[in-house]
Amino acid sequence: MVSQQATRLVAGTPAIAAAHFVAEADPYDSMSNPDGYVNVGTAENRLVWDMLGPRLCAARAVTAADVRYAPLHGTVALRSQVARFLARGGAPIDPEDLVVVSGATAALDIIASVLCDPGEALAVPVPYYGALDTDLTGRSGARLVPVPPLAGAPLPDAAAVVDTVRRARSAGTTVRALVLTSPHNPLGLIYRETELRAFASACAALDLDLIADEVYAHCAFAGPAFVSARDAASGPLDPQRVHVVWGFAKDLGLPGLKVGVLHTRQPQVRVAARELAYFAPVSTDTQWLLTELLAADDWTVQFLTTSRNRLAASYAAAAGHLTAAGVPFRPAEAGFSIWTDLRGWLDAASPEAERLLWQRLFRSGRINLLPGAVFHHPEPGWFRLCHTTDPATVAEAVARLRHVLGDSTTAFPPR
Repeated sequence: MVSQQATRLVAGTPAIAAAHFVAEADPYDSMSNPDGYVNVGTAENRLVWDMLGPRLCAARAVTAADVRYAPLHGTVALRSQVARFLARGGAPIDPEDLVVVSGATAALDIIASVLCDPGEALAVPVPYYGALDTDLTGRSGARLVPVPPLAGAPLPDAAAVVDTVRRARSAGTTVRALVLTSPHNPLGLIYRETELRAFASACAALDLDLIADEVYAHCAFAGPAFVSARDAASGPLDPQRVHVVWGFAKDLGLPGLKVGVLHTRQPQVRVAARELAYFAPVSTDTQWLLTELLAADDWTVQFLTTSRNRLAASYAAAAGHLTAAGVPFRPAEAGFSIWTDLRGWLDAASPEAERLLWQRLFRSGRINLLPGAVFHHPEPGWFRLCHTTDPATVAEAVARLRHVLGDSTTAFPPR
């Protein structure tokens, strides 16, 4: 007999992770496994290992300190290097305001647990990264209040946040914070500074904290330069009410190391977050490895520049394949994915029709890409296609997509 808490927690692996593990267990290879799964559903940057490999595999002096206990919220050395890295082009960051934990997922779990009591809520614009359902509510007991966009708009604006939060509060829900992913996942859009300031003003008017998931901060390859909510929101909103989550998974191409960071300038939040870091520490040796990585300024600058150039080329190639196949999509400015429009191939404009198409693509085409329902998109038929893998794999994915859908320009005309 398990506790009610355990029963609540056993909600199943998020769809994003479940599809990933199935696809990765039988991966496509043009020579050795041509019938394997083509994985364009996992947001990993697999274009940068040639730069990371020599740094990570190089011999280094391992000392006794590398295998001893270290501060559970991150070593001083790592927090200092992360502070320098995140402050590039923005205001300085105090390393004491950083909490290092085992992944951005852990950082999101911690900030939700610190800000919300069970049953209280966080407002999240839709569509949003599907794993937030687990990351922000799985252990905290918080709820998510979706903020829908206006008709025809890709994302809701600050006015939509105000309207949604006021409606939720009128219905008796306590809403504690607004959660943004910036740059946006899955749409790949960059929030403009004016937009962030408008959101911050809305938070101030509504007595909300602002949580910004900025794991793609250095993955912008088109459009305006990325601006952190940490800087943009500090005028309209008390800086102590802005909490930023970042990690090494996306910007540095190191998802398997599981290292995330919470930046908060609120003393009570910081103290509580440090206590919760006890349950999600990063190994001491991993911290020393990443400290040395970030300390190499010339390498870091070159890595980020090259990575952005490769992201731009990868996106352009994938967009070209989709265009040639007659598959519409929404242009992206950042991140690893393309928001792909398959509405014209649904049997009906319904969630069930989207699910059936997703299953057909996964089972018949052996393509792992994720449907809009995973991201709570209000209109069925949108899918996230991740392009940051071997170019031949992306080309194969689009070829299979076209094969499963049929002739994209005549047999299934887009609505």
